[in-house]
Amino acid sequence: MTALEHDFLPGALVRARGREWVVQSDSRRDWLRLRPLGGADDDSIALIPALELQAIAPATFPWPEPEQAGNHAAALLLRDALRLKLRAGGGPFRAFGNIAVEPRAYQLVPLLMALRLSTVRLLIADDVGVGKTIEAGLIARELLDRGEIQRLAVLCPPHLVEQWQDELESRFNLQAVALTAASAARIERDLPHGMGLFDHYPVAVVSLDYIKSERHRAHFLAIAPECVIVDEAHTCATGGQGRQLRFELLQRLSADANRHLILLTATPHSGDEAAFYNLLSLLDARFADLQGRTSASDPLRLELARHFVQRRRKDIVEWQADTGDGRGFPRRMKTEITYPLSGDWGLFFDAVQGYCRELAESHAQADTGGARLIWYATLALLRCVASSPAAAVKALTTRLDGTMAGDDLLSDERLYDGHADDLSGSDLEPPAQLQDAERLGSLIAEARRLSGQAGDPKLAALIVHLRALLQDGFAPVVFCRYIATAHYVAEHLRLAFPKVTIEAVTGEYAPEERRERVEALTEAEPRILVATDCLSEGINLQHLFTAVVHYDLAWNPTRHEQREGRVDRFGQQAPEVRCTMLYGQDNPVDGFVLNVILRKGEAIEKELGVLVPMPEDEARINQALVKAALMKRSEARSPQLGFDFGDAEAILAPLQAQWRDALDKAKANRTVFAQRRIRPDEVLPEWHKQQQALGTQDDVQRFVLSACARLGAPLETARNGQFRLLPQHLPEALRLRLADEGISKTLNLDFTELHRSHPLVTTLAEHLLETSLQGDSGLAARCAATLTDAVDVVTTLYLLRLRHQLSYVRRREPFQVMAEETVTLAVKGRSNPQWLRGDAASALLECTPSGNLAPAAVQREIATALDFLRAHPQQLEDLARERAAVLLADHERVREAARDVGQYSVSPCLPVDVMGIYVLLPDAL
Repeated sequence: MTALEHDFLPGALVRARGREWVVQSDSRRDWLRLRPLGGADDDSIALIPALELQAIAPATFPWPEPEQAGNHAAALLLRDALRLKLRAGGGPFRAFGNIAVEPRAYQLVPLLMALRLSTVRLLIADDVGVGKTIEAGLIARELLDRGEIQRLAVLCPPHLVEQWQDELESRFNLQAVALTAASAARIERDLPHGMGLFDHYPVAVVSLDYIKSERHRAHFLAIAPECVIVDEAHTCATGGQGRQLRFELLQRLSADANRHLILLTATPHSGDEAAFYNLLSLLDARFADLQGRTSASDPLRLELARHFVQRRRKDIVEWQADTGDGRGFPRRMKTEITYPLSGDWGLFFDAVQGYCRELAESHAQADTGGARLIWYATLALLRCVASSPAAAVKALTTRLDGTMAGDDLLSDERLYDGHADDLSGSDLEPPAQLQDAERLGSLIAEARRLSGQAGDPKLAALIVHLRALLQDGFAPVVFCRYIATAHYVAEHLRLAFPKVTIEAVTGEYAPEERRERVEALTEAEPRILVATDCLSEGINLQHLFTAVVHYDLAWNPTRHEQREGRVDRFGQQAPEVRCTMLYGQDNPVDGFVLNVILRKGEAIEKELGVLVPMPEDEARINQALVKAALMKRSEARSPQLGFDFGDAEAILAPLQAQWRDALDKAKANRTVFAQRRIRPDEVLPEWHKQQQALGTQDDVQRFVLSACARLGAPLETARNGQFRLLPQHLPEALRLRLADEGISKTLNLDFTELHRSHPLVTTLAEHLLETSLQGDSGLAARCAATLTDAVDVVTTLYLLRLRHQLSYVRRREPFQVMAEETVTLAVKGRSNPQWLRGDAASALLECTPSGNLAPAAVQREIATALDFLRAHPQQLEDLARERAAVLLADHERVREAARDVGQYSVSPCLPVDVMGIYVLLPDAL
């Protein structure tokens, strides 16, 4: 056992166990986390200095040796590997080195708001598709990388668990365990003895339905991490027993004043004042007192503005227009197409409606459960008939008996489209057969006969529209209400478009299989996806699709927005997204839903900029729909849905008044809570600066192409400007490391989406850096000398790695972390040297060689450059101190913009690491 002779701060180089290490940020005086010099973060170890057999000693980084010279391309490769491997970047945003997403400027606003708060309590209520997941992930990753938290939990509805798990891994490099009712027992059984869940799995995505039970809730509260993200937070506010249990869980989590809590919802205020202020009370119990207080200057409302951010797409588009940031959302182009209920299909519809009217009239005077059964059957049958012949057959052949209570009938999720705070629902067809199948036999036979493009005018209209979309280069998603309809549509589209890849995804598949079926379309082109609303939440489609067709009108405007938001959202690369509603021009059900529900929802959305959900009143909506459904088509005043709905619309008048009231309240709240204090353009330059320091997309592409070529596995050119990696041609050691990262088969690469933190990029960088430090200059060279016409006097480039100790205080607690950066120092001439720094020096490294020197001349030039640097050591120290001052200024500038509550200092770790020496000689020719 040895005595501790030194205090090793983060960033220091030490020698232990026969090799060199870098001290990491989470180290203490009596406990060190060490990363191998030039090695990967995954190879880090933890040790207790007092227990080591040999004392841990300071170390210095070895300089390059002339005998290890390589060519200039290998020199540039080393520089790129160094930059792309950096994780603990020196800029004010610690997370940027660990994320695989390029955030938009407006997405930095919640991050800046978080930096202003000692304990992060935020309600992020941005519009659908704006990127709330990105905003919350940035905050959590920043807190983790600053060392302010070690554990994270995301609470979300069950259908979003896999999406969150995937987003955390693919965008934020966080490996998360999924805790659901199906996985919990196995996960807990596999925990090492005596170890808690969050000790073994520091990041977890937890299903709200699993965690809300009393037994699981109590256990989670006992072990809950110091940071919790709650997605779809509005589903936890008020309502039935399940939602109340969720709210109690969040109340108890928020009771810990030191716990960071980030709430996400696109619908914070759906007209329910109590639910809205319940949400606010989770940020601070005092905010519940704001209900009924309308003064914009109320001190408590001003305090709430520090915790609540809500932006509409309109707000963001206007801001981008003002700042010249052209990376906005695509144009959402909406259109409508109709089809007539004519010919045999019209006669079939009339026959079904007549059957329903006959049933209704026979129970017209009855106020019993039987009457409700008739209402239900009428809506179920007419909705399925309007959907497709396949859904009609399913409804007509599935018996509806009297076992369902009246209340269950009114809320059966097979018939409706979910509530604003819970859009999950069944895509199974509702039963509608009330009498013997023999009486309905002719209707069933007729529905089957009319299946297909020739007999079904709705399908025929879809095919014409899809043909136009495909010709214009769009990739469409067709949303259907029922499973039978989705398979029916997909089957007939395959006949109509034999050269198009067509897939159907419905709720009959498990969530993972749905995801796999969607991803299987990645290489298919052209492609069409037919889906039910099981995909309108939980699986993002913007990377594969550019158009949405509502084959079946939803009876809830929020559902339409969710469908379109799967495609028109953050990350969509197309400049335009097409959205189409398809409906029967003389179908009374479509007419009522369109005119009385969807049109009014659209008008409210246009006025406010975001959708205000329709108030819940199932009985009233049900009654109005039945009235409309039983209206004869011959009663229409015009062929364009000019039905006189009369009593039906009057029934919904009180609901419309509530909806308008909700709009007024939402407008008032937007006035009070609009987040305008932080302008994202104030800190956008810091993001761009860090991006340049850590490596841009162009750097990633150049590096991967060059590295793979030098490793004997050049990328193959694929379609659409993409490339294909064949891992089997790589060296065995590298191939095994990539296999550990899940890269063992042919990999298609899109360099517009391949970020620096992708496992391929980081593994290549680590491999090249390690081989270079071991003296192998064939891949990435630590020294070189070359001829070039880019200089007119001998110029030496010194590639340096700077390490800084960043110290700051938050919540009265001191933190010390390490920051690294790669910089180039250049000197022109030797007798009268001119020193160059910054971009001018870096640009010289990317010069084009015009010739090579003899090996002896190369070694001689490198030896001279080494001697020159030894004679001017102050240049390295001055540069290190200058860079530390610049980094401190960057932190202070962001701190000022965010009104950050921390205090910062930056000091350089000396001596500077000399990673590479490259001599450029003027080409006299």
